[in-house]
Amino acid sequence: MPRRFYQRFKASQTINIPAGGRALTTIDMHTGGEPLRIITGGYPQVAADSLLDYRQQLQIHHDWLRTSMMFEPRGHADMYGCLILPPFDPTADCSVILMHNEGYSTMCGHAVIAIMTLAAKMGWVDTDRDGRSTLLIEAPCGLIHASGQQTDETLVASFECVDSFVAELDARVYLPSLGREISYDLAYGGAFYAYVDADQIGLDLTPQNTQALIALGREIKACVTEQSTKIVHPVQDALSFLYGTIFTSDAATDHVDSRNVCIFADGEVDRSPTGSGVSGRMAIEHARGRIRIGEQRVIESIIGSQFRCHVARTSRCGPHAAVIPEVSGQAFLIGSSRFLIDPADPLATGFLLR
Repeated sequence: MPRRFYQRFKASQTINIPAGGRALTTIDMHTGGEPLRIITGGYPQVAADSLLDYRQQLQIHHDWLRTSMMFEPRGHADMYGCLILPPFDPTADCSVILMHNEGYSTMCGHAVIAIMTLAAKMGWVDTDRDGRSTLLIEAPCGLIHASGQQTDETLVASFECVDSFVAELDARVYLPSLGREISYDLAYGGAFYAYVDADQIGLDLTPQNTQALIALGREIKACVTEQSTKIVHPVQDALSFLYGTIFTSDAATDHVDSRNVCIFADGEVDRSPTGSGVSGRMAIEHARGRIRIGEQRVIESIIGSQFRCHVARTSRCGPHAAVIPEVSGQAFLIGSSRFLIDPADPLATGFLLR
């Protein structure tokens, strides 16, 4: 009797949901190398009056689903994800919950670029005769105006960020690992970041230095959080926390203005130039008089992927002079998945090794 494994393998590849388990479906993308796992099914519905309330309910009652989808073995330490919901703001097209290895974030430019790209490619939004489509996304930080421009085989997605402003310029913080103070700028672009010129620490912004950048980025985030009194959003208190550290330096690529390396959440390294990060960066450059309205900048990431950005116009956010940055980039579909969560699996809710 011949062994029949291969015949049975070809005939049946359907995996049943384990008893008491759950199946979650996703569309996976990347923007400049930074992953985005869009969860399309399997999450519970939550009764909430606002997006922030919805996020809080997920955090309290269903956070194990975030860790299941972001952590190993389904994800990894630098995984990023989102959940697209109906809008709470009646003017928006959708709302979005943003998640990572530490919890939930308030804004994510690479996710907006990916969602806009997916919406255009899937026909979820109308495209005019010039190949342009638009999407209004409700994020925890506010409304994000996104657009897509299709030219031949290329689709470039852009977004206008929320009011972005500088909270501190040339502030100083003591770092125990260096035994001295360094200078930083503090700015908000949908999230607060401490911006550090890497030249003052003598560390090249290259993939070979990733672990050193993670360690120093974590230390700077902790020290600035402890010592600064300026991490305050004037309108929404839920936005008043330091999300990460952004190291800046000269670009390694011709015709690129500078390099950004963002260490955010619990030591995640952004493979893209960081959409909310370059938004805050535009606020800093404008405040220093280094960039005029409409003047383009190209910023690259640790792997050389690029965002184009400029200040679209000026605005105000409470007492702060602010700007509305516009950021453009490209995202790509890389797959779709159906994940299973087996309650008998001792590692069902995930783990992390770095």
